[in-house]
Amino acid sequence: MRNRPAYSLKSVLVVYNFSVTMLSFYMLFELISASWAGGYRLQCQGLSEAGDADIRVAKVLWWYYFSKLIEFLDTIFFVLRKKNSQITFLHVYHHASMFNIWWCVLNWIPCGQSFFGPTLNSFIHVLMYSYYGLSTIPSLQKYLWWKRYLTQAQLVQFFLTITHTLSAVVVPCGFPTGCLLFQTSYMFTLVILFINFYIQTYRKKAPRDAGKLTGADVGSHHLNGHFASVNGTATKQKAQ
Repeated sequence: MRNRPAYSLKSVLVVYNFSVTMLSFYMLFELISASWAGGYRLQCQGLSEAGDADIRVAKVLWWYYFSKLIEFLDTIFFVLRKKNSQITFLHVYHHASMFNIWWCVLNWIPCGQSFFGPTLNSFIHVLMYSYYGLSTIPSLQKYLWWKRYLTQAQLVQFFLTITHTLSAVVVPCGFPTGCLLFQTSYMFTLVILFINFYIQTYRKKAPRDAGKLTGADVGSHHLNGHFASVNGTATKQKAQ
């Protein structure tokens, strides 16, 4: 794209954002239904305790893994729209690592305790990609004052996931401890990066600018998860 003009992609982004919203809603509904039907515990859930419900959860988590491949389109859209400043360390770190981590999850721990994080993340992505889709509609932009609260919700998601993961270390149920400790460590890296993004974006800007959405910000931004790096609706601050 170095010697090419930037593409608008407004219609493409509308379709993309709302498609990911619907996929996220499906995963959220199915994970809640499957874990409820299988009698999943919040404190610690083993890998082979719920029979058919475990298979159902594993099938949904495959779609969750596949969604991380779909979300690479966030970066492609950045490039095509020449929003290179949005391709930050947080954006690259999160997207690249999530895809590889979930390949491992699907191969070795595709159900049980693994259900909790994707359930929370699917809920967050319903909110996030709805926001991104709505932000591409000019007449609705003035109603999108709640962007900063999405970042706060993501941070709450990380802390809840850490708490849920460590609970299975304190009171084990046969779920691999090494995987739990890795998950906790990874979540802490996201907490650090997202807090930094939040401070750089909202704390170091004047109050009147913190919630302002400009035309240049509309229609791209993501992170899986994460609001700091999704397909372009992000603020101009690039700490992500």
